Amino acid sequence: MPAFPTSAGNRRRLLTTCAALQRGGYAVDLAYYAHEDQIYRRFGQHPPTDEAAAAGLFRHTFRIEPPATIPLTTRSRCFSIDDWCPEAVGAFVSWYGKAYPETGAILMNYVFLSRALEAAPPGVLTLIDTHDRFADRQRQYRPFRAEPNFFYTDRAGEAAGLARADIVLAIQSEEAAYFRTITDRRVHLLPPRFPARRPFTAPTRVRRIGFLGHGNDPNLFSIRRFAAAWSEGWTPARPELVIAGEISNSLGPTAGPGIHFAGYLPDLEDFYDGVDLVVAPILMGSGLKMKVAEALSFGKPVIGTALGFEGFDPVVPAHRLDTAEAVKTQVLALASDAAELTALTRACADLFAGYNARAEEAETALLAMLSVSDGKPSGADAPAIRPAATDPDRLVTALASGRLTCETSLRSDLRNDPDLGLLVATERVAPPGAEPYTPARRRWFARAEAAQTGHRPDVAGSADAGLAGLRLALSPEWVRDRRLPPPLRAELAAQLADVAADWDAQAVRVGTAEDETTLALTLPRHLAFGTHPHAVFRIGTPTREITLGRVTLLNTSRISVYSSPYISAYASARADLPGAPAAVTFAGLGAGTAASTILVLHDDLIGRITVLPDPLPSPEPLP
Repeated sequence: MPAFPTSAGNRRRLLTTCAALQRGGYAVDLAYYAHEDQIYRRFGQHPPTDEAAAAGLFRHTFRIEPPATIPLTTRSRCFSIDDWCPEAVGAFVSWYGKAYPETGAILMNYVFLSRALEAAPPGVLTLIDTHDRFADRQRQYRPFRAEPNFFYTDRAGEAAGLARADIVLAIQSEEAAYFRTITDRRVHLLPPRFPARRPFTAPTRVRRIGFLGHGNDPNLFSIRRFAAAWSEGWTPARPELVIAGEISNSLGPTAGPGIHFAGYLPDLEDFYDGVDLVVAPILMGSGLKMKVAEALSFGKPVIGTALGFEGFDPVVPAHRLDTAEAVKTQVLALASDAAELTALTRACADLFAGYNARAEEAETALLAMLSVSDGKPSGADAPAIRPAATDPDRLVTALASGRLTCETSLRSDLRNDPDLGLLVATERVAPPGAEPYTPARRRWFARAEAAQTGHRPDVAGSADAGLAGLRLALSPEWVRDRRLPPPLRAELAAQLADVAADWDAQAVRVGTAEDETTLALTLPRHLAFGTHPHAVFRIGTPTREITLGRVTLLNTSRISVYSSPYISAYASARADLPGAPAAVTFAGLGAGTAASTILVLHDDLIGRITVLPDPLPSPEPLP
C-alpha cells in the first residue's frame, strides 16, 4: 500500500513500522506495488496516493506496476497464497538486492506478497508484517450476507506464506498467538506506537460523537449498522454522530437523523477538535483498529465493541461491548453524566499508557533482533540512484477549446491544479529514459480556454499531443465527473484515439433506425451484463460524444448474417477480457457508409471499435 496520504489503518501501520526502523538508525527505502491504485481506478476513483510525500520521508522510493488485473473474487473456496503476487514483485526484489547489496533486511507488507521474498539475496533477513489474519476471512462476511472483495485464504496457505520469512510481525496479541499455531518461524508482537498528540480531557457533556475511517468493508458494515441504530429515535437533545474520512463518501448522498457526513479531512485535528467522544462499533475485521489508537492519542475517550478494542487489553465494560446497539446505549447512558465521563476518560488514559508501554518494549526488542542479524542495514553509503526531479517538467499543447499540459512529476495525488486544470490521464509506466522503478509519471491536465487565434486543427480536431501508443489510466473526469465542457472533451477524446487500447474490435453495420445505428462486433463479455459507467466518442471531423444503448449477445452459429469473420476480429492482451459477439446500438453515430472509429471509455478500460465501410452493392448481372 502507499504511505501517503495516511487515510487508512494499513498506511498508518506502514508508517509506524518504518518510523521504528528509522529510530533504530536504519535507512529505509519504500517500494509500492500499486495494487491499491488499480483497484481504486476500477471503481471509478482517483487513487489516493501521494508519491511526492513518500519521497520526502524515505531515502528512495520505487513503484511496481501490476502487470495484470488483480482478481477480487475467486471461484475456488479461497485464494491461493500467491494469487495476488505476480512475478513482477519478485523481479523487483531480485533487482533491488543487486542494486543495493548492503541491504540487511527486507520487510514485506502482507502475507499474500510473501512469494517475492524467495528472490531475496542470501544472508538478507526477511520479515513479513502481517497486518491482518487472512485465513478464513470470508467467514466474517456471512452475518452481513456479503461476499469479500479483498484477499482471503486458508490456514495452510497462510502458513505457507509465513514460512517464507525469518521473522513474522503480528500487530496484536490475539493474532500473534494464532500465527504461532501455524508456523515455526519467530513471531514477534509489534503493536504500532502512537505518540500522544493531546492530553486527555474529560468532557462534561457529550454533544457530538465521532467515527473516522477508511471505506473498507469492516468499517462500512459496522458503521452502517451503528448509524441505523443511532438514527432510530434520535432527537435534537441527543448527541450528533459525525462520520468523517473516506468512508463518509461510501454511505450514500443523504445522512439519517442525527448524523453528519464530514467527508475527507486532511487535518486530523479538525475532526478530533470537533467531537467529545469517539465510537468504535466494529463488528468484523482483523488486525488492530488504528482508529482506536489514534483517537486515544488525541486524548479522546472511546466507547466500542470488544472486537474494536482487540489488542488493547481492555478492562472496562465500555470497551468490551457486543453490538452496535450496545454501543449506542452506553453512549446515551454517559452523555450527560460528568462523573461517568471522567471515569471513562481516566480508563482510556490508563489503557493508552499501558498499550504504548508494550509497543515501545516490542520496538526495542525488534531492533535488537535486527542488530544481531547477519546482514547490515542499507546505509547512506549505498550506491544511489538519480532521484526523480522534484520540479515538474511540463509540455503544453494548444487546442481549439483549451490547452492540454503534460507534466512529469511525483504529484500523483493531484486531481485539479489551479493553473493546469483537471487531470484527464496518467501514463501507466515510467516516462522514457527514467530510472528503473521510478514513481515519477507523465500526467495530462486539461483546461478550457477561449478559442486559440490562428489555431489550425488537424483531421482529428486538435493539435497532436503525442499520445499515440501510450498506455494510459483515465481520470474520473471521463466517466464520473464530466466537468470539462463538451467541445474540450471531444478534442481530448480525439487525442486518445490511437493510445494503446485494452481491447480492439472491428464492427459492421447491420441496421439503422432514425438516429440509432446497430453494429455487430465482438466486445468484452462483461459489458453485456449489468450497468457499466462509460463515455463513447465517434472520432472524426468533428469528433463528438455519442450514446451507447443496448448490448445484446449473439449466437452467431444460428444467425448467418452475423457470422462475418470481421465480427471475430477482437483483440485484447488481458486474460480477464474474453470477447463475445454482440449487437450494439449507438445513438448519434450517423448513417454514413464510410469507415469510422469509436472510442469506448470506462473507469479503467479503453476500447476502440473500427467500423468497417459498408460493402459496395453487387452489380446487376447483364441480361
